[in-house]
Amino acid sequence: MSHRHHAEDMGLKRLGIAVAINLLLTVAQVIGGVLAGSLSLIADALHNFSDAAGLLLALIARRISKRPADEHRTFGYGRAEVVGGLINLTSILVIAVYLLIEAITRAFERPEIDGWTVVIVAGIALVVDTGTAVLTYSMSKGSVNINAAFIHNLADALASVAVIVTGTLIILFDWYWTDLVATVGISVYIVWISWTPMKRCIRILMQSTPDELSLDEVASTIRAVEGVEDVGHLHVWPIDEQTISLEARIAVADGCSVSGTSAILESARRVIARDHGIEHVTLEPVPASTFSSKTVADHLPSGNIDSRN
Repeated sequence: MSHRHHAEDMGLKRLGIAVAINLLLTVAQVIGGVLAGSLSLIADALHNFSDAAGLLLALIARRISKRPADEHRTFGYGRAEVVGGLINLTSILVIAVYLLIEAITRAFERPEIDGWTVVIVAGIALVVDTGTAVLTYSMSKGSVNINAAFIHNLADALASVAVIVTGTLIILFDWYWTDLVATVGISVYIVWISWTPMKRCIRILMQSTPDELSLDEVASTIRAVEGVEDVGHLHVWPIDEQTISLEARIAVADGCSVSGTSAILESARRVIARDHGIEHVTLEPVPASTFSSKTVADHLPSGNIDSRN
């Protein structure tokens, strides 16, 4: 136990170091980009800031998410990480769009860019990005979030290489247009890598059916349980990134005893957990005679119940 806590403490220290050096690098890149007149360097700084902010938000949100459920948050605080991620991704997308607009505006001008400043600052960024990737590599093996941060740092290193190439071309050939091309490329890349996790955050907050689940299959699983005659009012939604909840109304034979109904419900819960990995299940038994076909049709349209929000 102590070894595990020690490993977690070391991991948090590494993440803290990674956040600190990325924030320092962001400041250095912004200053260098302003002094050199390079928009691509500022765009690369944005990418580094997105990783640092993402790690920082993840650390803060993770601590909040560990709070136990209370009378105000009966499901707990697990969605804190999702909210933090959405805030971070939204701000990054807005800034990326701003950089794209700025790049298009500057395309009609001929800005003076100090190629040497671009190359030197981007070279420092490359070293820092590589160092950050090394710090997070071992932790990335056991965490999806840290693995994403590790991949982002590798991508940052590639972006720094692109900026170095841009600065070199400006020094050798006065190709100032390459700075705009690099800016557009980095901005589009930021939008591209941010779009998928942003959609995931929105789907969780909108309580959408998880992509990996089919309501048709879940309904069929419940109907196949002995004693279940039909199912309706079926809802499946994510509470947070790890927990999925399900509620449904199931029809049982009229006159079924209390013990018999309890056994049917327990069987249904076990099957749902086994076949679909859903542990948080709420089932309401209803006598089949009062379970109208209209209710079923309203909530489980035949052949079209796997709709996505």
